[in-house]
Amino acid sequence: MAKVKSIYFCKECGGEHAKWQGKCNFCGSWNTLSEHKVQNTKSKASSASQILSQNTAQKLEEIPNADLERISVEDEEFARVMGGGIVPGSLILIGGEPGIGKSTLLLQLALSLKKKVLYVSGEESLGQIKIRAERLGLSYNNAYFLDSHDSQHVLEQCKLLNAEILIIDSIQTMASQEIDGIQGSIGQIRQCTTEFQQLAKSNDIPVFLIGHINKEGNLAGPKILEHMVDVVLQFEGDAQNQYRLLRTIKNRFGSTSELGIYDMKMQGLSPVYNPSQAFLEHRCENDSGIAVAIGLEGIRPIMIETQALVSPAVYGNPQRSSNGFDLRRLNMHLAVLEKRCGLKLGNKDVYLNITGGIKLKDPAIDLATVCAIISSYMDQVIPSKSCFAAEVGLSGEIRPIAQIDLRIKEAEKMGFERLFISSAQQFSKGLSHQLKLIPCARLQDVAPKLFKL
Repeated sequence: MAKVKSIYFCKECGGEHAKWQGKCNFCGSWNTLSEHKVQNTKSKASSASQILSQNTAQKLEEIPNADLERISVEDEEFARVMGGGIVPGSLILIGGEPGIGKSTLLLQLALSLKKKVLYVSGEESLGQIKIRAERLGLSYNNAYFLDSHDSQHVLEQCKLLNAEILIIDSIQTMASQEIDGIQGSIGQIRQCTTEFQQLAKSNDIPVFLIGHINKEGNLAGPKILEHMVDVVLQFEGDAQNQYRLLRTIKNRFGSTSELGIYDMKMQGLSPVYNPSQAFLEHRCENDSGIAVAIGLEGIRPIMIETQALVSPAVYGNPQRSSNGFDLRRLNMHLAVLEKRCGLKLGNKDVYLNITGGIKLKDPAIDLATVCAIISSYMDQVIPSKSCFAAEVGLSGEIRPIAQIDLRIKEAEKMGFERLFISSAQQFSKGLSHQLKLIPCARLQDVAPKLFKL
């Protein structure tokens, strides 16, 4: 008879404990442990010799080459984020805010692939999915749809249809009969993910899992969920903004620095093939406090508009607000401007905005941010054909950045004439361009070359 024992899991981090206690040893949360019954069905009949005969160590030259021919995707933005296509047998997790467009993205993917796809919805009925597909103007192609919460039922349907791709919307709505627990519990998420992982690896079927996120913005469920899957994608964007960003958090088959950009319309998600043009389309060229930066995501240069507003503090305590830019880095730049350049910002409200709802962590946008603040402070307009690509240090020095060749080509393609860079910047041999490069060593060197003093 199988032995039943109790194991306690933390609802916040998924940490496993042998007995109940008030505080989780892993994340420090209080009163988050829940009990789960586990049956130990392992047989002791297998001997060490039998195990060794089934699984032995091999050298690299003895391991057969794996056939990882990717499944082609018509959506170029999705293919870019995935590293060129969908790898057979991979387990992909997509997370994002409610209503951001996760289901729409995978529904478009399911109806565009030239493979037999099984789309399982635990949140919408089949009628609702059909209404969504008709609203998006999508053809039904070779996709099958199932409304179910039972993981065993989903696995059997997948085998019955001989599906080549499986989509689960969402993993928090799935429940397995193998263990006790309600949908969305730590144990159920872990068990269902394990079952879908076994299906993916044993049958070379790509499995997509849509995941919810908690109020902190992290993927809901145990942290081990992100370790189990092969790819983690984050779907970002402001619900009030038309642009959506598909960002790679983890990818065992490609780069983790890629970014896919979509335009949310009534007809669904439309890929943005030229994001620089999209983000600069409505730029106000004759206003102060506006500068253009050349950021980089992976190997993709993106030109963005940074907006700054500096005004006298009315209520005593100066306000610091940032949208799309790290607030702590903004405070650092303000301290550098006050200390190194003599700008009196201690009694000023400073607001910074990156247009388009995009968030870039590239330090190359530092110089554009600082110049936008200086422009608003002095109330002088930055020439419309000027752009910036450099990092700013604490001593006011302007530091070189990576992949300057790609940034120069992007700026030239978008019609810019001047690019402010670091005087220590290195270039590739044979680089030809018509762009005028303006090297600067310190912040004090920028204002005379940019404004009329």
